[in-house]
Amino acid sequence: MPTTIGGATMQGASREALAQASAQLERVLETTSADDAATISDELFAVVTLIDEQVGLRRALTDPAIDAARKSGLVNAVLASRVNAATLQTVRELVSSRWSRMRDLADAAEQLAVLARLIGADRARSGQSDEVEDELFRFARIVESRPALREAIGDRNLPRENKVSLVEALLAQKTTPATLALAVQLVSHPRGRTPEEGLAEYGEIASRRRQRLVARVTTAIALTDDERSRLRAALAILYGHDVHLQIELDPQVVGGLVVQIGDEVIDGSVAGRLAQARQRFK
Repeated sequence: MPTTIGGATMQGASREALAQASAQLERVLETTSADDAATISDELFAVVTLIDEQVGLRRALTDPAIDAARKSGLVNAVLASRVNAATLQTVRELVSSRWSRMRDLADAAEQLAVLARLIGADRARSGQSDEVEDELFRFARIVESRPALREAIGDRNLPRENKVSLVEALLAQKTTPATLALAVQLVSHPRGRTPEEGLAEYGEIASRRRQRLVARVTTAIALTDDERSRLRAALAILYGHDVHLQIELDPQVVGGLVVQIGDEVIDGSVAGRLAQARQRFK
C-alpha cells in the first residue's frame, strides 16, 4: 500500500527509510508499557512540530551534503535533555537516512508518532488499535456530516485550546485514550489538512500496520456478524489481502451495498443499479 501522509505519497528513498524506521520502532517498543509508548508518541509529535516550525533545522537535518554523524550530533544537542532515550534514538536514525523531499522527514516522524500510539493502545489491551482505527473513521464521518463542527475544529483563527476542548467534549469517555490523543493532535497541528483528511491518514497508518486493505461499506441497514464475515471473506479473495470493514449507514442506498476500496467503487445498491439503468436509456 502507498505511504501517504500530509497529502503526499512518499517515493523511493523516503519510502524505504520509513519502512526501516517503522520496523525498528516496532522492535524497540516490543517490551514497553502502554504509558511509555504513549510518551514516545507525544515526544515524536513534538519533534514534528519543531521540524515544521524551524526551517533552518529542517534543512540541516535533510541536507544530503551533511554527513549522518553531524546530523546525529545536532539531534543530540537539540533533543537529548527533552526526550527519553528511545525517542532520541528513533530521531537519530531518521536523520541518518536519505529523504526524497525535505518535508518527508517530518512526515515520517509523524507516522512513527501515530504508530507508537497504536502500539501503546495494544499494550493497554490486545487488539485495541483496531478500535482506534474504527473510532477515527467514525469521528471523521461525524465531522464530515456536520459543517459547523468541521469549520470550528478546522478554523486556523480559533485558539488551539478551544478546539481541543471541543474535541475532548465530543470524545472523552466515549473513545479509547489513543483515539482522543490522536484527534487532539490533529486539531492542534493539522499540518495543512482538513480534520477528516488527517483522521483518514491516521486510520490508514493503522491499516498498513495490519497489512490489510480498508473497505468503506455504505448500507441502508446494519449488517449482521455473519454478513460482515462473508463480505470480508469475499473481498479478501477478490483483492488478495485481509480486508477491514468500515460500515456507514445511509438510507439513500435503498438496498444492497456500496463498497469503496481506495479509488475503486463496487456499487451493488438498488439506487446504483437504477442510476446505471437510467444512464443506459439516455
